Amino acid sequence: MYTILAQFNPISLEEMHSVKLMNRTDTKFVTTMRQLKSLLEMARSQYYAQEIDGVRASNYHTLYFDTGDTAMYRNHHNGHLTRQKVRIRTYSDSQQHFLEVKTKNNHRRTKKKRVETEYDDNAITDHTDFLEKYLWLDSNLLMPVIENKFRRITLVNKGLTERLTIDFDLEFRSVSNGRQVKLDKIVIIELKRDGLKPSPVLAMLNRLRIQPMGFSKYCMGMAMCNPDLKQNRFKPRLHRIEKLQSWN
Repeated sequence: MYTILAQFNPISLEEMHSVKLMNRTDTKFVTTMRQLKSLLEMARSQYYAQEIDGVRASNYHTLYFDTGDTAMYRNHHNGHLTRQKVRIRTYSDSQQHFLEVKTKNNHRRTKKKRVETEYDDNAITDHTDFLEKYLWLDSNLLMPVIENKFRRITLVNKGLTERLTIDFDLEFRSVSNGRQVKLDKIVIIELKRDGLKPSPVLAMLNRLRIQPMGFSKYCMGMAMCNPDLKQNRFKPRLHRIEKLQSWN
């Protein structure tokens, strides 16, 4: 896979800032490492690969917070269109940490607010003003519940109308019970594009029979690491993930 990725023309982080998606739509797809190699082969002539300090597959770490009764998880599971997530996202290669609040409204639009922070036990209490401004819940109710690690490739089409994030080598660990889950054969693709422009990758995904599928790393990780949680609505996705993970 890395041999194929090295054949893409690079795009810098500064150049990425020119990709303004004013009428953005987001679509997720779930596939396998084997199919990812085929997709990269097909995409290399039409996409740039983001490169930072010579690195094209960056390391990420995320710590998610929720209430003691997992209110945010339950809102997502129960199908509430308006919902939030709170996390500390770490860009492991640069050791930058951001406390983030992600809000999805009833038009299925997601807004993210973030502030740079230190990765320690005081991250929540150090930013109460930020949380009071953007979080619907009382920040005093928050506690760390699950963490994940993964690697990410970012592609940009040569028309600069879409970004494609490709996450792999996913690992989850429950903070409460220590249970760990590795998804070393699963790939999560998210297409972020200008809804008014054609997308080169959609035809490629269709050719490979890779279909859209919702995948929240937070909710899937919580469900897999905490089997006692309510997860009826997630079972079809969990079964699909289990099937993909079992493929050779």
